Amino acid sequence: MDEVESVVGRPPAVIMLKQISALDEGCRTILARSPIAAFGYRDADGVSRTTFVGGTPGFARVHSPTRLSFAAPDVPAGPVSLFFLLPGVGEVLRLNGVMAGRAVRVTEAYVHCAQAVLRSRLWQPPVPAAPAAPISGEGPLHGPGVAGFLAAAPFLALSTWDGDGGSDTSPRGDREAVARILDGRTLAIPDRRGNKRADTLHNLLRDDRLAFAALVPGRSGVLHVTGRGTITDDPALLSTMALRGQAPHAALLIDVEHAEVRGNDAVARARIWSPGTHLGLDTAPNLIVLASRHLAANTAKGGFLLRAVSAIPGIGRLLRPVMNRAYRSGLLKEGYEDVTTGPVTATSALVTAAGAPVADPLRTVRIAEVRRETLSAVTLVLEDTDGGRFDFRPGQYFTLVADVGGHPIRRAYSASSAPGSSRLEVTIKHVDGGRFSGHVHRGLRAGDTIAVLGPSGTFHLPEPPGSPGDLVLIAAGSGVTPMMSMIRAYGGRVSLLYSNRTEDEIIFGDELNRRAESGQLSVTHVLTRRDGRLDAHGVHRWISGLTVSPDTHYFVCGPDALMDTVHSVLTGLGVPPQQVHQERYSSGTDAAATTTTPQEMTVDSIGTVVVEPGQTLLDAGLAAGLPMPYSCTIGNCGDCLVRLRAGEVTTSDPNNLTRPGYVLACLSCPLTPVTLDITPA
Repeated sequence: MDEVESVVGRPPAVIMLKQISALDEGCRTILARSPIAAFGYRDADGVSRTTFVGGTPGFARVHSPTRLSFAAPDVPAGPVSLFFLLPGVGEVLRLNGVMAGRAVRVTEAYVHCAQAVLRSRLWQPPVPAAPAAPISGEGPLHGPGVAGFLAAAPFLALSTWDGDGGSDTSPRGDREAVARILDGRTLAIPDRRGNKRADTLHNLLRDDRLAFAALVPGRSGVLHVTGRGTITDDPALLSTMALRGQAPHAALLIDVEHAEVRGNDAVARARIWSPGTHLGLDTAPNLIVLASRHLAANTAKGGFLLRAVSAIPGIGRLLRPVMNRAYRSGLLKEGYEDVTTGPVTATSALVTAAGAPVADPLRTVRIAEVRRETLSAVTLVLEDTDGGRFDFRPGQYFTLVADVGGHPIRRAYSASSAPGSSRLEVTIKHVDGGRFSGHVHRGLRAGDTIAVLGPSGTFHLPEPPGSPGDLVLIAAGSGVTPMMSMIRAYGGRVSLLYSNRTEDEIIFGDELNRRAESGQLSVTHVLTRRDGRLDAHGVHRWISGLTVSPDTHYFVCGPDALMDTVHSVLTGLGVPPQQVHQERYSSGTDAAATTTTPQEMTVDSIGTVVVEPGQTLLDAGLAAGLPMPYSCTIGNCGDCLVRLRAGEVTTSDPNNLTRPGYVLACLSCPLTPVTLDITPA
């Protein structure tokens, strides 16, 4: 440590005095406005990990001055660290703590200076990157898209550990590439002059394992790197990183063990590259004033004066120009040119023809309750974080979006509640091997946040309300969920034929029985282990025994064999096709398995974006603000049909298209650069 400090210097006492041990009101204000954070942790195997979490402002929920939670990968107990970004703002809020259960116990909080963000021009309009140079030697840096991403990435979050239960995630930024490739498994990151805390360098002397996550402005993908780090002051190497003759005082050498580019749901949903998300001087919390208040709280002598000064109205507007001049002076001395420290007007990497911002289709919701329905089915009770209502037609579904194992996964589930309430209920049955249903049953708890898209689907009660005189519902297993929404919303006569294997698997059993006893519903249960499978004869006998009006509508939801059987019976009974409605479920697609290399996607007359590994054409277009057509996002509705003018894609099942030259954007991943026409077909 003495050798490190002889090169870096010792931090002034004032730097260490800005650190506090709990979240004060200023920290809470930043957390309420920040849509994204870098997160460093170690997984169950002890492997270092860094990623970005969040997606919407206020995603981190504060439970107490020392406890907060947020949706994150499965993280075992142990030290973790974060820094929170405010789009358009240079300073960041850094938090260190310990993962305890599903929450972080905060032990340290402090404001980090803006130099890393300013060096990288993170919020400035992106500039074209130089092509990646050839790489010598074997190693992980030859992986798909890795070298190109590094050549364009000016900013990263670097996580290290001290061996005594402490963790640190630090912002690093530089002009052009923040990490330089030396060979197929070695990176160098310059360590330029800053506040001299040198937490990263001190940690590496005790534990050389590290991880980082890098960003490229305008892209929703993240480069994840794990490896081991050492510190060097080799003049020959440092001279290759000089700016206007000013070499960094040290550098990190990283022996890379793993490197992978993949889409990041938090970056995509946060829209951090969109000008509309950037905070101005009148809307951004003033982190300079907050740092001054932290300093005052820890200063015995002069603390009263500092507190009095920081409480002066408008002091932030006076301190900001002073700090900006200090930042500019320091960066110019390091060799940087064209240093911009004032408010910036960022532009998206995408230039649209209309120039109008596109509304975010994803809606952030908080889980108010997880209610057990059966041993294999739970109901998520969801609340809008902004207090809005959920309007839909009984029978429609919503698409739930969550980060599962580092990949954004979408699955569609029917609403089981009645529309028009401040709460939305979706009932999810666990599927063996199902990534999303497994995450719901094992990982989600009350207080967590996820995103929803919708409503979608044509399986719903006819309009206007009350038009069918009677409803006849036939369901099997979890196919009862859209039926439950209809039962709860409809005031007329309803008959339900419901098939399950055993009585224990009947979803909503108690409520169905109560409604049957009150005369609101006629329900017939078929238990296949007791009664055998529901066949055409049984369906015909049950329907024929009903007293229904000619305008009765029939709704069927369940396995394909059951729906085919019911359709055949209804056709034989002469029921008009327009009065028969069926819902077929799809398991969705895991796009991560279908593309491994970033590819460009050009949309005629609008712009070009990058489709990251793990993204579909639709995901990439929506992340960049393209006006992509879509509804369900899982291949059921066909609304995302686009024309493929050039290039090649791979499409996941189901794909029932019969129109040559067209693809479903929600199921398609590019194998080459592609050009699309999104004009409605």
